[in-house]
Amino acid sequence: MPSPTPDRSRRFRLSPLTRQVLLYVLFMLPAVSYLAGAFSGDLGPNPFKTCLHEFGRYAFRFLLVSLMISPLKRFLKIDLMVYRRPLGLLAFSYAALHVTLYFWWARGFDIQRIWKDFLTRPFLTFGLIAFSILAVLAATSTRKSIIQLGKKWARLHRLVYVAMVLACIHYAIAFKQWYIEPFVYAAVAACVLGLRFVPKPGLKKN
Repeated sequence: MPSPTPDRSRRFRLSPLTRQVLLYVLFMLPAVSYLAGAFSGDLGPNPFKTCLHEFGRYAFRFLLVSLMISPLKRFLKIDLMVYRRPLGLLAFSYAALHVTLYFWWARGFDIQRIWKDFLTRPFLTFGLIAFSILAVLAATSTRKSIIQLGKKWARLHRLVYVAMVLACIHYAIAFKQWYIEPFVYAAVAACVLGLRFVPKPGLKKN
C-alpha cells in the first residue's frame, strides 16, 4: 500500500524555538533602524537622544506585553505562552540599549557625572534597579537555569512585577514636565498586575 501523503500544514509548521527566534529578530529591527538613522543623520538634530527615549519606550512596551501573556491565557484562553520568553528578552535588549546610550552618549562613561546624576535624579535609580532585575531574569531564562533553580526559578521570576512597578516610576518622573503618556502606560500596567488578584473564571469560593 502507498504510504499516506504527509500533512502539508505539519511539514511547514515552525517549531516553537524557530517562532521565538523569528519574533525576537523581527522586533529588534526597529532598533537597527533607529541606530542606522542616528548614525546617518536622518533622525534630526539630536538623533541619539531620540534613540535613548525610543529604546526606553520599547523596553517598557515589551515588558508590559510579556506580562499580558498569562492573563490572556487565564481569562480568554488565548495561549501565547511560547512568546513570553522572547518578549521578555526584547524588553531586556531594548532596556540594555537604553542604558548603554545613557552611559556612552549622554555621559561618555564619565563616572563622576554619572554618580552626580544618580545623587540628584532619583528616576535613574529606579530605572537602574529595574534594568538589573531584567538582566537577572534574562540570564536565567534558559531551560538549563529552569532545571537548576527548580522551584526557586518561579519565585525569582516574580521579580518581573517589581521591575514593572519600578519602570512605571522611572518613566513617570523622568521628565521635568508632566506628560500623560507615562501615566497611561502606568494605568495599563496597574490593570495587568491587578489581574493577578482576580479569581480565575469558573473557580468557586468555599
